[in-house]
Amino acid sequence: MKLIEYADSEMMAMALADMMASELRAALRQRDRVLLVVPGGGTPGPIFDDLCGARLEWERVDVLPSDERWRPEAHIRSNARLIRERLLVDEAAAARLLPMYARDRTPEEAAAELTEAITPGLPISVLLLGMGADMHTASLFPRADNLSLALGPNAPTLVPMHVKGEPEPRITLSARVLNDAMAKHLVITGEAKKAALERARGQSPEVAPVAAVMDDLLVHWAPLAEEAHVD
Repeated sequence: MKLIEYADSEMMAMALADMMASELRAALRQRDRVLLVVPGGGTPGPIFDDLCGARLEWERVDVLPSDERWRPEAHIRSNARLIRERLLVDEAAAARLLPMYARDRTPEEAAAELTEAITPGLPISVLLLGMGADMHTASLFPRADNLSLALGPNAPTLVPMHVKGEPEPRITLSARVLNDAMAKHLVITGEAKKAALERARGQSPEVAPVAAVMDDLLVHWAPLAEEAHVD
């Protein structure tokens, strides 16, 4: 794991978007199609705003959420909605968004069919992850019912997850698939998450799931706005 610190989140977004665009271009020189995996949540939005304008062959890029709340894309909690609204615009409108949700079915019922659409694009060319204060990444939560399965060396590509306290089930890429990515990035903001990441380095993945993806991980950190202005 390598940590890169930035003066503020705006600088981080621009630098990380440029880095990911360069990695996508390099991957496109090696493969007919490439797979970009990105998270939901608030932190990656500004990165998407910068990355979407990058000049590259977006029509050869497949985009996939790292995980998804089991909600239709129109729902405000859908990661696919954020990705379509913030990333798949401008130049990136030509990219193809792969589904991580199937209407009228449970994650367990739909996992095999969704996996079929994902498998041809593996391994992931460029991966961007986020992390919660509880040290979860994607939907690999410490309190999730299928965490052990998702962390295993023979884990399936997609793992349904039920997380206590969450309003809906989820589905997530397994740690095995995330770790196979050619380029791996984690983006976090604020002192609390920086401290959580440091704690995770000494924990097992069952306690701190982000620890399962730390090998060759490039971590990008910036202070929160209120932290950046403290004298």
